[in-house]
Amino acid sequence: MGLFLSALGLMMIFEGIPYFCSPSQVKNFAQKIGEIPDRILRILGFALMLLGLTVVYFGRTLFENS
Repeated sequence: MGLFLSALGLMMIFEGIPYFCSPSQVKNFAQKIGEIPDRILRILGFALMLLGLTVVYFGRTLFENS
């Protein structure tokens, strides 16, 4: 449970960085995202999920304390 809460907190930090650093750019991006085809967004989302899974896997196997 501790690992889950740590990961959730870290995700919130990374998600909040663009809103804190450049809110006007985030607003512009949010307006333009509707123009991107669904197929491209799905491919991008899937690629990001695979990348995240890979990072978690290597982080757990390479830096495990046991």
